Amino acid sequence: MAFADIIEASVLAEWTVELAAADPRLEIPWSAEDGSSRYLDLKRQPELLLELPEACTYSELAEFLNWANSSDSPFETAKCDVWTSREINSDDEVFGEPCKFGSYVDLLFLNSERRSLFSKNERFVQTLTKLVRHAPEMASSAEFVVRRCIDRRHGTEECFYITFYLYGYGEDEHQARSRWEIALKMVRHAIIQLVALK
Repeated sequence: MAFADIIEASVLAEWTVELAAADPRLEIPWSAEDGSSRYLDLKRQPELLLELPEACTYSELAEFLNWANSSDSPFETAKCDVWTSREINSDDEVFGEPCKFGSYVDLLFLNSERRSLFSKNERFVQTLTKLVRHAPEMASSAEFVVRRCIDRRHGTEECFYITFYLYGYGEDEHQARSRWEIALKMVRHAIIQLVALK
């Protein structure tokens, strides 16, 4: 089952819920089958950011992860990725650009009560989506997806997490990345603003 709040303009923001048995689910700690990557606890060991290839390659992502795992943030991160693509689907066509630069970051509330309550996660993404929709017009899109998580770091905890997808669109990778970078900062400021209201 999914719910969306979408703006059909230069900025697109939506939120969805994916809780069905076949939907993606995060397990912490995790590791890739081939051993190429693994879970890094950046909240408690921020120096591990230097071991994250995506953060070393993309300083904008490193800045976001550094903030998201800081004492000023109510979150911790569990996983991320960054990519460029010229595969434009029907949802992307509204921007009229041939290239997109994308990323995702998995966010969990640090507070165990907020992490374990679906309503807290749902309300957060709903409000965050509304804030992002007020950002200046730009060829970018953001999506916040609430999913299930199994946290095995201290026993077994069933909880929820938020996958934050972000895309910037442009004529080429440079322009798409530039718009992605600006949008990433806008989302971070929206989260900071939302947290300040609590």
